[in-house]
Amino acid sequence: MNQGIQILTTVLPVVLTIAIGMLCRRTKLLSREGVAALKSVVVNITLPAVMLNAFASLSYTGKNLLLTLLMFCVCLAAWLLGRALQGLLKLPSRFVPFLTTGFEAGMLGYALFMLLYGAERVSDFACVDLGQVLFVFTLYKVLLGLNGGEKVTAGRLLDEMRRSPTVIAILAGVLLGATGLYRAMAPSGLQGVLNACTDFVSAPTSAVILLTIGYDLVPSEIPWRNVGRTLALRAGIMLALRLAAGLAVRAMGLDGLGPALNIMFILPAPYVLPVFADDEGERAAVSSTLSAMTLLTVVAFVILAAIA
Repeated sequence: MNQGIQILTTVLPVVLTIAIGMLCRRTKLLSREGVAALKSVVVNITLPAVMLNAFASLSYTGKNLLLTLLMFCVCLAAWLLGRALQGLLKLPSRFVPFLTTGFEAGMLGYALFMLLYGAERVSDFACVDLGQVLFVFTLYKVLLGLNGGEKVTAGRLLDEMRRSPTVIAILAGVLLGATGLYRAMAPSGLQGVLNACTDFVSAPTSAVILLTIGYDLVPSEIPWRNVGRTLALRAGIMLALRLAAGLAVRAMGLDGLGPALNIMFILPAPYVLPVFADDEGERAAVSSTLSAMTLLTVVAFVILAAIA
């Protein structure tokens, strides 16, 4: 198989599924409520199955724990840089620092990683993802709450995490993997049964995610001039931090995680962000910026597929 066919094999399903999603919107083949239902299926059912398997098969070593701390610090550094630099670029929105940090790994990252590198390597991505998951579900939400003047308590955060199927799946996967129970299930064949169940449930994840992204993506409605500086700021911060993270990972002897880092650092900010915008105009601006980031992520993914 020549390189051109290999690239098409990886890229065309992504582009085609996003295009189908855009077509569904234009032709009204799917309603907004239908797309919301599809997103709910992904977030609450198929994606947790991916997470459970990924974190159960993860190797819990001292190096991986250091990597978790590293990614947490990377996210914090991105927020601090965004806050420090937004004044230089004259970006007044209080959401700019939140647009320069965090990664939409759940609704996009795992789908792209599995398409490019295969489901059998998804634990590599989970290894990189754990630190940013901890950041998003803890400090990121605290900072967002404080940013909006809300009272944020540890009890409230724990309650949100307790009710999240994704967090529950991650904790279950960590429990299975860190205790050695997942490996202990192999001789009896129970590990294969678990894998078969999670593989079956998680199979439609990538296609459904990309379909819903295509439905929400309207490039002609993105105010590129207004969002361009925010995109440039995030791109600069991500490039600098990707280089720093790469050096740190190599120093830890985890060179094989380069592909996972590449996918992680091209992802947009978390899609949940517009929920915290209480002003309609601000919510629209944040949503437009996330749409533009998603489009650039797809372009970056095509480039990675071409050089991988």
